[in-house]
Amino acid sequence: MHSDRYTLISADTHAGGNHEMYRDHLEAKYLDDFDRWRGKYANPFKDLQAGRRTQNWDDERRFSEQEADGVVGEVVFPNTIPPFFPTGAVIARPPQPDEYELRLAGVRAHNRWLAEWCASHPERRAGIGQIFLNDVDDAIDDVRWCHEHGLRGGVLLQPVPDDMKHIKPLYAPAYDPLWRVCEELGVVVNTHSGGAGMPDYGPYPAAGMLWITETTFFSRRPLAHMLLSGVFERFPNLRFVLTEQGASWIPGLLAQLDGFMKQARKTGRIGELKYDADEMLPLLPSEYFARNCWVGVSFPSPVEAQTRHQIGIDRFMWGSDYPHDESTWPNTREGLRRAFAGTAEVGELRQVLGGNAAEVYGFDLDALAPIAARVGPTVDELREPYSGIPEGNRSPAFARP
Repeated sequence: MHSDRYTLISADTHAGGNHEMYRDHLEAKYLDDFDRWRGKYANPFKDLQAGRRTQNWDDERRFSEQEADGVVGEVVFPNTIPPFFPTGAVIARPPQPDEYELRLAGVRAHNRWLAEWCASHPERRAGIGQIFLNDVDDAIDDVRWCHEHGLRGGVLLQPVPDDMKHIKPLYAPAYDPLWRVCEELGVVVNTHSGGAGMPDYGPYPAAGMLWITETTFFSRRPLAHMLLSGVFERFPNLRFVLTEQGASWIPGLLAQLDGFMKQARKTGRIGELKYDADEMLPLLPSEYFARNCWVGVSFPSPVEAQTRHQIGIDRFMWGSDYPHDESTWPNTREGLRRAFAGTAEVGELRQVLGGNAAEVYGFDLDALAPIAARVGPTVDELREPYSGIPEGNRSPAFARP
């Protein structure tokens, strides 16, 4: 029997260690390199400075702040700057060949720290390890390590920028051994919004505006690459999650891709382009999506929340994006009331606010139930609509329609 409170599992939070913690998890042979790198590094992120930075690793603070927000479980993406990185992990482009050894040492230090940090409260955290695609064998080794060390959030897949020719694109069959291992081990493959897949815009005045304008496009590309390349046909049990990229764009993309596929099947052509029958996948892109894909929808607006009915109630996972500036924290209850106002089915909300994340990432809802019974928002509370913007909150959840 369900309680009168919801079990909130955020499918999108961020955490990381500080430099001292990462140094403790580096291989000894890289310590001198790390000390030289650290001596020159200046942190560009406000939420990693001063009083905000401890939100990334302090257990007592994270639990206190998130429980006050009604959240009892979290899927954890990276946030702080791993050793030898130029910037945050979800923003940094993949390493060049001459950067690869040190950057790989950095992500492995992060993964060691994360596994240790999550293991202290395993029922509440599903940590996501980091991998690079520069070397498929290394990526497979890291997937196996993450699985063996309890990082049940899976791995974070970086998009590949078109101008990095030393790394094959996501749709290349060369990655099949990686997908095979992820499928066999049940390791979730995640993508997250950010600048990892974007080109180098160069030293031009327009570069900054181009970056912010096009980051959405480049963050979303992996879905089409995975759907059209036959990855899900070859690996039907592979689980693929897109996070902090919204959801309202997905029905339109799936309709477009289905239309292309149907036309190519029927006529063998799309405009001037010819397609052979052996190039056609047996299922439509929307059918692969419905079987293999989920969406972590961070700080959803009412329009984004409604998209769950088009992409599937069982595909939609809510996320807060704690502790980022754009997160709904510390006003998650108000954000949920605004996004999901008028939802009559309590069971539906239980799915999107926690049940789906529990299914994908392996949370034990029974273990979380006592905490949720103490801090979770009530069914009646979330039935009350909310309008306006909480004082001091800058989340798009309160500004977007």
